[in-house]
Amino acid sequence: MNDQPKITVGILDRRKEICGYLHGDFFLAGFGSVSGRFSIRAEEKRVLFCDERGREILRSSRIELSPVEDSAFTLFNVTIGDRFHWKREEDQVFRGSLIFQGREDETLAAINEIGIEDYLTGVISSEMSEEAPFEFLKAHAILSRSWVLASLGKRAKGPPKPSVHEEVTQEEVIRWYDREEHDLYQVCADDHCQRYHGVGKSVSGRAREAVQATFGRVVTYQGEICDARYSKACGGRTELFRTAWEDREVSYLQSVSDGPIHDGPIWTEEDASRFVCSSPQAHCNTHDEGLLKRILSKSDLETGDFFRWRVEYGREEMEEILWKKSGFDFGTLKEIVPLQRGPSGRISRLKIVGSKKSVVVGKELEIRRWLSRSHLYSSAFVVETKRDIRGIPERFLFRGAGWGHGVGLCQIGAAVMATRGFSAEGILSHYFRGTTIERIY
Repeated sequence: MNDQPKITVGILDRRKEICGYLHGDFFLAGFGSVSGRFSIRAEEKRVLFCDERGREILRSSRIELSPVEDSAFTLFNVTIGDRFHWKREEDQVFRGSLIFQGREDETLAAINEIGIEDYLTGVISSEMSEEAPFEFLKAHAILSRSWVLASLGKRAKGPPKPSVHEEVTQEEVIRWYDREEHDLYQVCADDHCQRYHGVGKSVSGRAREAVQATFGRVVTYQGEICDARYSKACGGRTELFRTAWEDREVSYLQSVSDGPIHDGPIWTEEDASRFVCSSPQAHCNTHDEGLLKRILSKSDLETGDFFRWRVEYGREEMEEILWKKSGFDFGTLKEIVPLQRGPSGRISRLKIVGSKKSVVVGKELEIRRWLSRSHLYSSAFVVETKRDIRGIPERFLFRGAGWGHGVGLCQIGAAVMATRGFSAEGILSHYFRGTTIERIY
């Protein structure tokens, strides 16, 4: 590559109407210069662009707005945290071009076309706080650049692949979710790809400095750009790729201890119980509120019990959640039994036993979704069943470790490493073993 590529990011999709504000002049292809408040609506498989008074300006299957000089735009009521416990809507500010594309079902998508380096500035300031240690921000810039370029490379090699992979029988549901292959844009703006909440969160400019300081640099393994995964907190040990996704080895996505003491992998239920019910030395094992405020975004600060957590349900509530999430009527719930774990303790196969039905579910994210109204923080948990005198379960207590799938870089752990003097290169080499950092443009 000789220069940074551009990327198309889906900000809103399958909406009947989208409203926003143009800060400065934009060139509307097929019309001319526009600015100020606007609304877009889908009608008869077309897209209608209207001004602040609701007057139709242009009607087309695709509408493109290009910034004049350094103009920005706001989109109202953008959903963040879709299907997660922090889900909400907020207004977001973006730079670059704005595209509205109509769909066959008479909805529309809002797409931001922007250079990858500018996109990364938005990603870094959305994923974590800009007040985080600078070496961590640099590491995240390299990491996020690697992920998106690896994703674009996969996309260029062939037609889109399904985002949901599943093997479903009457006795077993194994389902895992890859990066979604979007049809109208290359990546989405939410956690299903990388968080990209525009440039409004970039206040101090340190995210931009981190991106500029690492311009064009990526993590590589044997000459290939790494599909560099990351999650919020591993809980003490990172996880194998195959526990969360496809059943294959990825050499640079191995399980590593997240601390100075290299605790061994977790394979048995005794190991899991001992690990989850303890507080091992780990980089992500921090309760320093001041440090966490420097590291985490505002939405993530609401999750305070990420390293070790507990959730408890009455049996009937658990039965209701399982019916809603799985579609199966288990009858009276009898047992929840881990069958297979990865080395971080994350469960990849779990058996749910009821009076009417028993089902094995996997992989880790599907397990987390079945056992919560939103999702559990991770699948690294042990289950304690409280029974009545007849042996019938009354309550289920989940004691867990970590936040997220645990594969690759542990964001909180990496940020803490930076406060302890580790460089961006040292952080990345810790989580991605055998890799190098190269500049490709």
